[in-house]
Amino acid sequence: MEWSSLVRVSTEETDRARREVRGMASLQLCLPFSSTRRSQFRFSYGRVQCSSERQELFSRIAPVYDNVLNDLLSFGQHRIWKRMAVSWSGAKTGDNVLDVCCGSGDLLFLLSEQVGSQGKVIGLDFSKNQLSMASSRQDLVSKACYKNIEWVEGDALDLPFSDCFFDAITMGYGLRNVVDKRKALEESFRVLKPGSRISVLDFNKSTQPFTTAIQCSSDAGKDLEKLALEIGFSRAKHYELSGGLMGNLVATR
Repeated sequence: MEWSSLVRVSTEETDRARREVRGMASLQLCLPFSSTRRSQFRFSYGRVQCSSERQELFSRIAPVYDNVLNDLLSFGQHRIWKRMAVSWSGAKTGDNVLDVCCGSGDLLFLLSEQVGSQGKVIGLDFSKNQLSMASSRQDLVSKACYKNIEWVEGDALDLPFSDCFFDAITMGYGLRNVVDKRKALEESFRVLKPGSRISVLDFNKSTQPFTTAIQCSSDAGKDLEKLALEIGFSRAKHYELSGGLMGNLVATR
């Protein structure tokens, strides 16, 4: 279902949002017409320098961001990867869980189903428009477990929660967009209960030769594992998905 049918957004605003989304992820594809010409297929991201600029950008592109951009970059497979990310978080019935940079809520709704009506799910994002979109989706689906969802406008670098508060945390396609990855992971570490996990799904800088040839990403799995351990996580493992196009960091406090 198109986002424009979920909320009252004019055609002009939606078209503008789509243009900005595609501008964030310009794809260049050249098929090898000869044996001497290498195929090139690279993802590049426009840099937004500070949190306020990123907040403004994501508010503008909220009507189409998640489905359009993630379908574009993942060839529609992001739905499968998101289910895997939720599973890796270790969230279970009755847990109190957090989805950081929740966007339009894909991971958060999966978390809600995972923890059930006895659990509590908080979706945090710094874009009011993204949260409005997610809330609209919640209202359209009458699942009892979705009543356990709370939406919070906040910063991933300064989480408005007390220490050791959550049983599990997820972050889907959000770490690439924060201005300080270390600080974002430090904050998640702070609010996680001891022994609990964070599951971070994002595009990956693969070590596989074929994948490296077709994708550019700033984050390598080993670097994220090292960063998580430096912050204080007791264990950290990065899993490559779909031949290395995607990656999921699983870190245990």
